[in-house]
Amino acid sequence: VQLQASGGGLVQAGDSLRLSCTASAGTFRNYHVGWFRQAPGKEREFVARISRSGGGTYYSDSVKGRFTCSRDNAKSTVYLQMNNLKPEDTAVYYCAASSVVGIQTDPAAFGSWGQGTLVTVSS
Repeated sequence: VQLQASGGGLVQAGDSLRLSCTASAGTFRNYHVGWFRQAPGKEREFVARISRSGGGTYYSDSVKGRFTCSRDNAKSTVYLQMNNLKPEDTAVYYCAASSVVGIQTDPAAFGSWGQGTLVTVSS
């Protein structure tokens, strides 16, 4: 499966953005999808994960309560709704696919990384 993230942009603190992760090949519904982000000079970190069916989600503590992950398998798309954005959310956001059973937050458990989308939150 090939994934591509989109929807990033420049917003102010407190604003919202919705990122999309669209699959262009493969059987999308067979994969869990994770969102990760990487800020300048920092390692890639886990943000959120959604199960194959969309019935299970998991979030990092830093975004829990502000970000919501959903998916539409008919459209081969996963969404990341980001509310109450903070300057520390500034990063390039990536989506990736995993077939590993169980909740995975390690980037090594994911593949099919697409190009990221930049989110910049100004204070």
